[in-house]
Amino acid sequence: MSEFKNVTVVKKANVYFNGQVTSRNVLFSDGSKKTLGVMLPGEYEFNTADREIMEILSGDLDVLLPGESGWRNISGGESFEVAANAKFSLRVKALTDYCCSFIH
Repeated sequence: MSEFKNVTVVKKANVYFNGQVTSRNVLFSDGSKKTLGVMLPGEYEFNTADREIMEILSGDLDVLLPGESGWRNISGGESFEVAANAKFSLRVKALTDYCCSFIH
């Protein structure tokens, strides 16, 4: 899906790591939420509340998921899932455009 229809977009940006990672909330009529964002090259650690599916639209990064011992390379067109109430690490190697879906 390359676009979302009939949604609400929150104007205020979510800004992390001194502006290295930014996103905007997209709210759907069924109560679901996604974020659309950009990550600049760098190393980041995130905590989750909900289960998340991270779809990488373009870019290149490595992810270290909870319970895994090795980093996994993810490029544009690929995705990964993170469990709720977890921590994961990213090594972003190139400007990365992403869509994050929150699963309740």
